Amino acid sequence: MNLRIKPLDDILATAEKKSLHRSLGAFELMMLGVGAIIGTGIFVLTSEAAQKAGPGMMVSFVIAGFVCAVTALCYAEMASMIPVSGSAYTYSYGIMGEVVAWVVGWALILEYTIAASAVAVGWSGYMVGLLRNLHQLVPFLPNIVVPDAFAMGPGSGGILNVPALLISLVLTWLLVIGTKESARVTSLLVLIKIVALTVFVVLAIPAMHAANFMPFAPNGYIGRVGVSAAAASIFFAYVGFDAVSTAAEETRNPNRNVPIGLIGSLMLCTVFYLLVSAGAIGTIGAQPVTGPGGEVLAPGSPELAAACAGVKALVCSHEPLAFVLRELHWPNVGNLIGLAAGLALPSVILMMLFGQSRIFFTMARDGLMPKVFAKLHPRYRTPHVVTISTGLFVSVFSSLFPVGVLADISNSGTLFAFLLVSIGVMTLRIKDPTRKRTFRAPMIWLIGPLAALGCLFLFSQLSGYTEALFVSWAAVGLLVYFFYGRHKSHLAHGEPAE
Repeated sequence: MNLRIKPLDDILATAEKKSLHRSLGAFELMMLGVGAIIGTGIFVLTSEAAQKAGPGMMVSFVIAGFVCAVTALCYAEMASMIPVSGSAYTYSYGIMGEVVAWVVGWALILEYTIAASAVAVGWSGYMVGLLRNLHQLVPFLPNIVVPDAFAMGPGSGGILNVPALLISLVLTWLLVIGTKESARVTSLLVLIKIVALTVFVVLAIPAMHAANFMPFAPNGYIGRVGVSAAAASIFFAYVGFDAVSTAAEETRNPNRNVPIGLIGSLMLCTVFYLLVSAGAIGTIGAQPVTGPGGEVLAPGSPELAAACAGVKALVCSHEPLAFVLRELHWPNVGNLIGLAAGLALPSVILMMLFGQSRIFFTMARDGLMPKVFAKLHPRYRTPHVVTISTGLFVSVFSSLFPVGVLADISNSGTLFAFLLVSIGVMTLRIKDPTRKRTFRAPMIWLIGPLAALGCLFLFSQLSGYTEALFVSWAAVGLLVYFFYGRHKSHLAHGEPAE
């Protein structure tokens, strides 16, 4: 079988012929990375992780963070060698061939589109809660109650999640007008998030009690519920750091700045996650809510919603950090945390939209997608067609589905892409050992296998439904490839990419 491997030198030459504008520095990349990482995972999914793992979710954060750390080292080496748009898709094209690259790109479409939708739903929950407490925050304004029918999708008992739909469309417009403008807005929103999480840590840590950490792992460690299952879900809290690598083609001095952006943003976020989760657990506890027979209730399920009726518990809250501070008798600060989440979560949606549109753009530039998706706006020099298309899909998904389901589906695509990157960096060490690497992952023959095995382990801890959906998505992608992409590929006809 002809693998159609695109030489790395050709990939770099293609990017130079139709390149995006290079405007981002190391600090802006780090802010984009933090903006993409810190979001729904810590602001919203903390309660879902607590329902699966109890206080043991702290270990879940460590497990997910470790897998991301070793994968980030692989990403940093790849991005330093191949500083072009496309992330894992581009890397796979130059190492393992067109078919593998297509499947990876197809998985990344699932990751970014569904992740952006999940964060939009999380943002909607905070904004709806904030509006209901608006008078307490701003005395001269009345409380605004958004009807449940228009604050939740059909899967949660509503009709349409209007706030999620609107924020998706607004951010799509912002991305169309330019990457530099998006990065500036993101930097401001990132600072808001950091301040909000710092305030939470300062107020919560001194109020911790050791008794709230016991029992530490009420649902055990391995299985569809427990610490490992929570790690597979909370992995969503780290999704986004790879979006930094998709900005390589729009980065000044990418060989230096991309590794700084990747590793720096991941380290900063990991520290915050551990402190915030410890504060939430230690102050009010994080024990799961069980059914009448003592069974573990699935996060986001109607059964859990019924059991949570009238119950004040971390696992029952849709805005857990604000809830914790209100329980600690800091209601106004809790409302401010809700405001910060409402202001800052859009930066995560922004980066998800950014990453997906750039991957789609690169696939179109290779001929695997219709060339209209590689069209640049005559004024803003951004891939406006694919950006608008992505934004429309995100707005639809976010308006219809609940956050937990979307997060797990997104994780499946992410873990597959991360697996291929960890394999690819080891393959390239063997196939092209002399290629210039301005960043080399240390102990690659330890780091690489750990990254690959970690991704496989977390994937195995997702629900059977999520795994089956990913396999179905990949199968549909292969059909699209063999009926369209394989015949239209520039590489198939020996043509240069446009």
